[in-house]
Amino acid sequence: MKKSTLTLLTLLFALAVLAPNMAFAGAKITIVNNNAPGVGFNDPSPRAPIGGNPGTTLGQQRLNAFEFAANTWGATIDSPVEITILAAFTPLTCTATSAVLGSAGTTEIFSDFGSVGFFPGSQFPATWYHFALANKLAGADLDPATPQISANFNSSIGVVPTCLTGSDWYYGFDTNHGPVNIDLVTVLLHEFAHGLGFSQFASVTSGAEIQGQTDIFGRQIIDNTTGKTWDIMTNAERRASAINPRNVSFTGNTVTNAVPVVLAKGFPLLKVTSPAAIARDLQVGLATFGSALTSPGVSGSLVLATDAADAAGPTTTDGCSAINNAAAVAGKIALVDRGTCGFTVKAVNAQAAGAIAVVIADNVAGAPPAGLGGTDPTVTIPAVRISLADGNLLKAQLAAGVNVTLGNDLTRFAGADGRARALLFTPNPVQQGSTISHWDTIETPNQLMEPAINVDLTHSVKPPEDLTLPLLRDIGWFADEDNDGVTDDADQCHGTDLTAATVVIGGRDSGVPNPLFSTGCTITDLVNKCSTANPKDSDFRNCVNDLTKSLRAAGTINEQQRDAIKKAANANAGPGGNSGPN
Repeated sequence: MKKSTLTLLTLLFALAVLAPNMAFAGAKITIVNNNAPGVGFNDPSPRAPIGGNPGTTLGQQRLNAFEFAANTWGATIDSPVEITILAAFTPLTCTATSAVLGSAGTTEIFSDFGSVGFFPGSQFPATWYHFALANKLAGADLDPATPQISANFNSSIGVVPTCLTGSDWYYGFDTNHGPVNIDLVTVLLHEFAHGLGFSQFASVTSGAEIQGQTDIFGRQIIDNTTGKTWDIMTNAERRASAINPRNVSFTGNTVTNAVPVVLAKGFPLLKVTSPAAIARDLQVGLATFGSALTSPGVSGSLVLATDAADAAGPTTTDGCSAINNAAAVAGKIALVDRGTCGFTVKAVNAQAAGAIAVVIADNVAGAPPAGLGGTDPTVTIPAVRISLADGNLLKAQLAAGVNVTLGNDLTRFAGADGRARALLFTPNPVQQGSTISHWDTIETPNQLMEPAINVDLTHSVKPPEDLTLPLLRDIGWFADEDNDGVTDDADQCHGTDLTAATVVIGGRDSGVPNPLFSTGCTITDLVNKCSTANPKDSDFRNCVNDLTKSLRAAGTINEQQRDAIKKAANANAGPGGNSGPN
């Protein structure tokens, strides 16, 4: 077995956790409070209960929110090994307009580890796994002295007036955080997923792998330009793939099968239809205002809208003032440049000039184009952003006449490639802490594991709302509700009590060892099946007799143990019965 200790990246949206917490389903998640008295999770500042969170102090509300998120994941995944998260709330970098919310991730990674019982162990050689996932696959704690996840969150938010002025953590459980506050539970669910395995380990700037080994996430990353997965690429190829916008996908079958259930049909594009020399599909960033894109969309000539270079905007193509070539723009798709004024101002001015849509070209290099923020209900035309490079491409051909269609390609899902594989976030330039280890921002509806927390997210981590659980399934978090190491789809005895070391029938202990078989059943399970299928005492005894005969023939039990099981079954069935034929 190989092990490596990681240094956590500081993420834009990250996580933290605290005091012991019992999950309610297949995984126990214990949150260890790493704060000193009086601060962080121990902050005594009074707070009124909010959104289902009954805490009456700031520290208690933080604790309750973390427990709620932990219980959500604990009810979703299965593990025979306790998942421990060492966490704290401390002051982190923060200004009036930006902040480090926190960070979280796995503390160690493992490869080539064994397993106990029917747990599969490491399924690929020379492949890194996150600590908690490795424990699940091993069926045992690979390093009992170390917590699996470490986390630290910003205690200044909502406390220091100059930290994200006007915003606060929202500690409620109901997603009613409003437009300015940050829903802590959503951020926790996001960061828990990173700690559980929603991230890869190769450097996105150099392409280098840790100790020259791939990871279980990287094995399922494919570059659609080269057709190669990350585990077989050179460092240079991985480095180039990390900045190949909207051309890198996740290949896992569980995710791909969930895409049609979770994502909407219709991939947004600006399709250049002429001139032939530049005919192609251009990537777009969507607007939070104006009309939604449709299919087949809005078609027309692309015209550069011009305006005065004045105090509103220093260039003649920024659309910050009234459009002065309105006659040329009317009935056409307006092209304007980003800069100085808000996106809604540009859209309003283009619409007033008669444009049927507006395309805003970025003024800095980078791809894919980000979305357009802002709110203005008077904007009724569609608006999108394109990259600086694509803007320059179009401008160079305007004299020859450029015709485009702005709309949704219904042959693709919003956020998936042409084979319905979900796209990963690969912006150019690289965004440390976000590149590759998130879904692309074009996913619609918004997904929990996009690089930013969108205000419309629910607390769901699985279909039909979300793709997070399917990805965790693909990297190894198989469904196993009784944590016996046998997957639920192969398990013939769900809910096996693995604490019963001997065969117990109706409260009577036979003293016979109670092994687990590859079917996911113990001897007790098989006896219970006899009872369920044969309500009559005689039929039950006969079933147990046949069962023990088979177990004896297979060498699982000896004759003395067979008799002990039959005696316990007879006692459970009622007095006076006979044990059936031999």
